[in-house]
This record gives sequence, C-alpha cells and structure tokens, in this order.
Amino acid sequence: MAQQYNPRDITWLGFNARVLQEAKDASVPLPLRIRFLGIFSNNLDEFFRVRVAGLKRAMDFKTKIIQESFYEAPSKILEKINKIVITQQEDFDKTWREIQKEMGKQNVFIKDSKNLTAAQKDFVVRYFDEEVESNVIPILLHDNVPMPYMRDKSLYIGIAMRRKEWKYESKFAMIEVPTRTNSRFVILPTEDKSEKNVMLLEDVIIYNLPHIFSYFGYDEFEANCFKVTKDAEFDLDNDIKTTLADKIEKGIKSRRKGKPTRFVFDKEMDKALLEFLIKKLNLSKKDSIIPGQKIHNFRHFMDFPDVFKAYEKPVERTQFTHPAFAQKERVTDVIVQNDVLLTFPYHTYVPVIDLLREAAMDPHVKSIQITAYRLSSSSKIVNALVNAVRNGKEVTVMLELRARFDEEANLEWKEKLELEGVKVLVGIPNKKVHAKLCVIKKRVNNKTIQYGFISTGNFNEKTARIYGDSLLMTANRSIMADINKVFNVLRKPKEDPMPVLKTCKSLLVCPQFMRDKIIWHIDKEIEEAKAGRKAEMIIKVNSLSDKILINKMYDAANAGVDIKMIVRGIYCAVNQKHFKKKIRAISIVDEYLEHARIMFFYNKGKEDFYLSSADWMARNLDFRIEAATPILQKDLKKQLKDMLDIQLSDNVKARILDKNIRNEYVKNEDGKPIRSQIEIYHYLKNL
Repeated sequence: MAQQYNPRDITWLGFNARVLQEAKDASVPLPLRIRFLGIFSNNLDEFFRVRVAGLKRAMDFKTKIIQESFYEAPSKILEKINKIVITQQEDFDKTWREIQKEMGKQNVFIKDSKNLTAAQKDFVVRYFDEEVESNVIPILLHDNVPMPYMRDKSLYIGIAMRRKEWKYESKFAMIEVPTRTNSRFVILPTEDKSEKNVMLLEDVIIYNLPHIFSYFGYDEFEANCFKVTKDAEFDLDNDIKTTLADKIEKGIKSRRKGKPTRFVFDKEMDKALLEFLIKKLNLSKKDSIIPGQKIHNFRHFMDFPDVFKAYEKPVERTQFTHPAFAQKERVTDVIVQNDVLLTFPYHTYVPVIDLLREAAMDPHVKSIQITAYRLSSSSKIVNALVNAVRNGKEVTVMLELRARFDEEANLEWKEKLELEGVKVLVGIPNKKVHAKLCVIKKRVNNKTIQYGFISTGNFNEKTARIYGDSLLMTANRSIMADINKVFNVLRKPKEDPMPVLKTCKSLLVCPQFMRDKIIWHIDKEIEEAKAGRKAEMIIKVNSLSDKILINKMYDAANAGVDIKMIVRGIYCAVNQKHFKKKIRAISIVDEYLEHARIMFFYNKGKEDFYLSSADWMARNLDFRIEAATPILQKDLKKQLKDMLDIQLSDNVKARILDKNIRNEYVKNEDGKPIRSQIEIYHYLKNL
C-alpha cells in the first residue's frame, strides 16, 4: 500500500501561516503582533534563500532520487509555493492594515513623505543631512550597464525620475536603504505629546530625493521599495590543502553571486522601472515575482520602537531561579549530588553560566569541553571559558563553522578563542556538529569527578529568554563517559566516527545510531500493542520529515500504538484510513518559540524519556553529530510527562496538524482555557 506524505516545504509554509495567525489575533498585545509580522517576514526570507533555492537547483537534476527527497517533483512544489506565498502576502498586507488601525487608537502613526507637518519636514531634512546622507549611495541604472551588486536581505528604493519638459522619457536609479548603519525607524517631533509619529528610513530618503539628485535637474520622482532574495547555499570545495575555515570564508563570499530566488516589489512601482528591473535581474515567469504593499523587509519590525502605551507584562513572563539553586549553594555542589532539569525560558539561565564560572576558578578543575553552534553576540559562556583558560584550565570548544547564517560570527569567535588559548575544534568532514554537550573534569584526592550538561537548544543566554528548551545538568558517569567519546571523535576528524559512537551506552547519537534506537523503541511499543497491552509514545520536535521514521510511525499507528506528536514546524506525516489508531498531532505557536525535542516511550511502564538536539529529519539523523540523553531520575521523568500532558491539553495556542494544513485551533471542549506556556510557568513555579 502506497504511503502518503505532505511535502516538507508546503508544511513549512503552514507553520509560517501559524505565525501570521498570531499577528492577526486581536488578543495578542499590539507590540507582539507587530513582532510576529517581523518573524513571519524573516522566516519567509530564509525559506526563499535556502529551500526555494534548493528546489530550483533540484529542477536541473531530473532523477528519481531528487524527486523522492522532496516527496514531489520540485517544479510542482514550486508552483504550489508561489500560489501559497502570494495568498499569504495578501493576508499579511491585510493584517498590517488592521494593526495600523489599532496603532491609531493608541495615537501611534506611521508617517511618510506626503503627510508631514512643517516642523517635521524641517526635522527630516536636518536628520537626513546629519545622520543619513553620508551612508546613501545613489546609483543610476542604464540598459547597457550591468546591474550593480545587490545585497541579500537589503532593502532598495527604485526611482523613476523625469523633467517636466520630457513627456515620455524616464531615467532610473536605485538606492540601498542603509539599515546597517541607521535605524529603520525615525521618531518624529510632534506638537501633541500624547501622539507618537514614526517614519521609516526609506521615506526619509524619498523625501530628500530632490536634494540627492539636485544637480541633474529632475522635477518629478516616483519612488518605491523592492528587495531581492538570493540563493544562500554554498558548496565547500574538496581541496585538502585548504582549511575548513578558509573554505567557509570563501563560501560566504560566493553568496554574493547567488541567483535571485524571489523579487518582491511595491505594486505601485512605475511599470517601466519594474520591467527594467525584472529584465536586468534575469527573472522569468518561473521565478517568484511577488507584488506587495509599500513596506518590505518587515524583519526589522521585530525591533519596532517602544512607542505604545505600557501594557502590564504577565507575571508568567518573568524568569525565576530553579528551586535547587534557590539557597545560593554552589551550582557544582548541587549537580554532583543530583540531576537538575532546567526548563527555559521559565527558569533563568544563570546556573549554566555560574557552573562554568565556578569551574573557571575551581583549582581542582582540569578541563572543560563544550560544543558551540550559535552563540550570543556578547556571550557570557565565552567569557567564562576565556576566564578558565586564564586560570590554567584546558578548554576545548567544538565550534560549528557551518551553522547557517552564523558562519561569519563563528569565524570571529574562532579567532577570539584561539587568541585566548582555547583549543578550537571545527568538526568533521560532511557532518555538522549540532549536539549540545558540556563536560567538566576535576581531580579531588586522586579521584576524577566529571559533570556538565546536555541540552535541546544552543548554549545562548539571549535566546534562552524566548526559546522553549530543556537542559539536563548531571554528573551521571555513563552520560559523561559518552560525552567524552563524542569529543574524542571530534578531536580526530580524519577518522571514521562510527566505531567510537557505536560504543555509547547512555546517549543516543547521530549519525545512524539514534534512528536505530528510536526504531527499537517503536518496535517495542508495536509488540505491546499487538499483545493488547498499553503502548504509547509522545514525540515533541521542531520538524518531522524523515521517511524511515514516518513509515515506522505508520506501522505503529496501524498496530494501535497511541501516538501523540507536538511539532512546531514541518510535519510530513498523514493519517491514513487503515490506521487502527490515528496519530494525534498538534503545533503550538505562542510568544515563546517551542524548540525542545523530547521523546517518551511507555515501555511496559518503565517510561523512557530522552532530551535530544535532533529533529526527526534525514539531515539531523544521517548528516550531523547529534545527541539525546536519557532522563533517569523519577522526579524529572514526572516533570517532563506533566509538561507534555499540559501541552497536549492546550486549547488556546494549539493547532491541529492535518493533511490539508488548515491550522484549525484545538477546540475548547469543557470551557476551561488552557494556554500551555502559562500553565507550565505555574506548574514549575509550584514545584
């Protein structure tokens, strides 16, 4: 019987539609609604830079393997994507108009170059002269001159210029809006103190166009914004004489040459200028040419200025200290005695930083080994590690240089860490290191003590305030031994990692072995279901697209295993008629980004739990170094089960994942609203 799947990229667009639902929700505070618009826009940019670019490349390879990896022919998926994106853009524009009405009720207005007071006009001219003009580079466009290099993620103003005596002829120009050096938002002076006026940087420039082009004698200007999204993938050459860092640096530069994957423009743009740009960018009807409203690059709106009436932040959005550390004991002393489960962003990240700071100053500590994927821009983790080196500790950091869009930042971290004396590992060929691991080793009275932590998310104190993740702090010998094995593999990048990883006894590791163990667990549940006994599994991941595991889930559903899924984004599984028990799948999109990966298998009442860095995707399970840790203490197992049950009972922010990706909210059957992020706060606070 042929299995059914939802195409990965179509289900991802379904996830972004859920983000847009949050922006549309009138019960969400206005600043957050604007922020969700920014998140939606930023998500879509990355989608076109990576996924659409990959589909376009795949169209050049008409092989069965390529088609199977995308679940459908890439050309068909691209057609669906374009239709969905255009519909979503219309929905986005409508939502923004509604939000602007709500902003007006709070006396907050977006001003453009056509509706300024006399005082504001003077301010805009002066502001442009003092703050902006030096960063503005106008470029004249000509038929016989190639288009200048255009940055991905940048916003551009397309300008059609005329003189009154020219009846039919226009000259074209473009200006990159300098958001790298100037704020996108300019607060204008107002006579009414209760009124807030915000002007976008592009409108400041548009107002000053007569001044910018004054020496050309143009009388009329028609200016509209547009942006180009480019293919962001790059291939690493196989030159064995070149270091990985050099290859990454070369790859970053090659992104400049990426082909356009999307062209978004103001639908009011001068038609002749629009045709000129499409022609010069070598775009065709097959490309994503998307008309929109006046404002583009909404990602900046994630940082919209704080100009609204203060709203009282719910107490549930306040981080608190885990009770294990409430008595201000040394974190190290607590961890050596008992495992501690931190749940972010409810718990503060401070104990993680404190553990590293204590290790840096502890005379008995000999070494620290830690992985790093995406670090905070002003990382306290790095500061603690540098302090450890200065105190004579041996510090090893596995720094993943191939973390997408963080490559440049990680190259800078590599240089900084090495200057301080940190040993920096950069991974193994063709395998990203995505595992979140730390092991600290100390010697006390000729006895070695090891402790550390393992997480579902990055070691990043900034994102720990907004990402829902779990982190286990432990001194379990078997777990620490396995973490050491992973680092031994990373220290020898030229050797085959599989023989060493295969010896891990507690951790489930990738490549390969984590999937094998997951299949083993599912098979155990299938056996129980077929024997008429209780069989249950709960899986929480960001994405589900791995065909092998989906097919194994289908086998389990057909056998009657009770399967519950909490999947934030991509969800390729589809319930089928022959299933004895339907798979129940929901997605929760709320103020915090649900990022934790948690696996639960009933296993005859033993209740096996794992925290994992890996999603159920082929890229994670086959092409990355990943790790999942078992949870061994009964009280921590209960915590995880209780929190999963709370999320499965969410009837406020949970959407049903079905074949048609309709994003219908879970119905409130008994009249009691359950918003899981609020309920989990209270649950943890009362432990």
